Amino acid sequence: MRLARSSTIAALSLALPLGLAACGSTGSSNAASTMSSSSTSAMSSPSSSSSSTTDAMSATPFGAACSAVPKDGKGSFSGMATDPVATAASNNPVLSQLVGAVKAAGLVETLNSAKDITVFAPANSAFAALPKATLNAAMKDPKGLLTKVLTNHVVAGRLTPDQLAGDHKTLAGTTISVTGSGESFKVGTANVVCGNVQTANATVYIIDSVLLPK
Repeated sequence: MRLARSSTIAALSLALPLGLAACGSTGSSNAASTMSSSSTSAMSSPSSSSSSTTDAMSATPFGAACSAVPKDGKGSFSGMATDPVATAASNNPVLSQLVGAVKAAGLVETLNSAKDITVFAPANSAFAALPKATLNAAMKDPKGLLTKVLTNHVVAGRLTPDQLAGDHKTLAGTTISVTGSGESFKVGTANVVCGNVQTANATVYIIDSVLLPK
């Protein structure tokens, strides 16, 4: 009897730590699995802003007028991507009229320091098509009318082509409507002639008309 009882106690003594070790191992495994699952979920579900920025940056410019953009140097698509938007535009000869207006309105720093914006940038031909009286009136009132016209071309957030269609609130407090899909878009009555151009802080859609606020 004593021998049998001693054998039972010995067996229990061996089984107990083994059982506890098995429980501890399972608990750790479950915890590690939970943490791994949470980390994977967090990594695969970034904020919509980050996702939009990544999607925009991964796409390439489109449109017939993109051929007028320099192939290399600071004014090229790759060169513009490294500078904030006003600086990037100043290096692109297609946007020289816009840059002159931005400088006159004192908006260079405002645009360069903005975080994640979309700019509908009128090409030089768009300014040339404006009635001279309208353009002169705006240039004579840089902090008023000119500033309102220019900020009417800027919206918050970096809009990818997939997000472009719809109504968007501008920095001027107005609303602009974009229609179209794929690589064909209209901003009001203006056509996007070179879209999805990237700068360090903005996505740019070059358009063929100036968007005058009502």
